[in-house]
Amino acid sequence: MLDLNELEKGLPAISSSFGKALAEAGGVCFESQSHRQGVLIEIRGFSSTDYSLNWPTITDQIRRNWNDPEEATEFGATAVAVLLIKKEVGFSVINRARKGKGFDYWLGDEDSMPFQNKARLEISGIRSGKYSHIKSRLKKKLKQTEPSDGLLPAYIVVVEFSKPAAEIRDK
Repeated sequence: MLDLNELEKGLPAISSSFGKALAEAGGVCFESQSHRQGVLIEIRGFSSTDYSLNWPTITDQIRRNWNDPEEATEFGATAVAVLLIKKEVGFSVINRARKGKGFDYWLGDEDSMPFQNKARLEISGIRSGKYSHIKSRLKKKLKQTEPSDGLLPAYIVVVEFSKPAAEIRDK
């Protein structure tokens, strides 16, 4: 199971309140595509596991909060991606990357202090699209990480909400 509610516990680079907001955004995205709790998300690329999904109860207030579809999709994809990377790769988001680096988060071991950067994570979301859209976005995101290539490995996660799927690639 991939339970977006787990984000409310927080991660090294995600506060509990931001984690809750990410989970809400993910729930809004899935429900906007007529999905119910327990829907399966198909994982492709790095892994071929399917997970059932769980998210917070989505109220009208939460829907109004996440009324900007582009922003909800971005943050909803982040919710899914950070949990998938933790499950599939074993890394946690340990620091937010600054703009212009070509990726979103630094990854590392959550239980290791001080935190050591082990990899990079770039995330993208598609509210409604075909598999060809995922492949196209993946290609774009692989290119986007090029300026920071050579530093550490990169993982790219593209999340699609209409037919729940996520493609994970490492570079």
